Amino acid sequence: MKKTLLFLLALFILQSCSNKTEKKLPILGQREPVENTVDGKTVVDTVYQTIPPFSYLNQDNVVISDKDFDNKIYIADFFFTACNTICPIMHRNMLEVYKKFKDNPNVKILSHSIDIKHDVPSRLKAYATKLGVESSKWAFVNGSRDSIFNISAKSYLVAAYEDNADPQGLVHQGWFVLVDTKKQLRGAYDGTKGDQVKQMMLDMETLLAEEKLNEK
Repeated sequence: MKKTLLFLLALFILQSCSNKTEKKLPILGQREPVENTVDGKTVVDTVYQTIPPFSYLNQDNVVISDKDFDNKIYIADFFFTACNTICPIMHRNMLEVYKKFKDNPNVKILSHSIDIKHDVPSRLKAYATKLGVESSKWAFVNGSRDSIFNISAKSYLVAAYEDNADPQGLVHQGWFVLVDTKKQLRGAYDGTKGDQVKQMMLDMETLLAEEKLNEK
């Protein structure tokens, strides 16, 4: 009986480890079926929404593009340095993510400023320095009005826009969006809520394992 119990316990642990390894995050966003012919047979594949090519200036006044995120998983969000509502909370929480994955070269963070006029690279640099961000792992970027607002709504599915009725003239949601190595959306989390950010960090570990990018 004792040997049987030990065997069942070992089997349970093995299955738990196996299930953890095999766990995959859902793919979010739009999708469409595409028919292909393989060996004379019609096969229906699913094409998922992906992040399109982009190019911005970061806090070091260096051009970065989607190519800098190839073979990486990353978190994207939208903010502006003068924001006095949700941004300070969001980036205090994001700082925990930055610290946790600081030494993992397969993880990056991309924060898009929606204050096109004022958030020039020098201002973004001062903001990053005040937060304690010292590496290029976390990029704070500025781009043209169209490049920022179009990619927020159409690609990351995050609302961000200018609003004259708002005291600061700018409005955005506080989502952190998890993106995989194929530039697909794999998770969305309220960056103002600590429990959701903790869940995001767990999901990042899951995604790293799925992509087999975990540092050994």
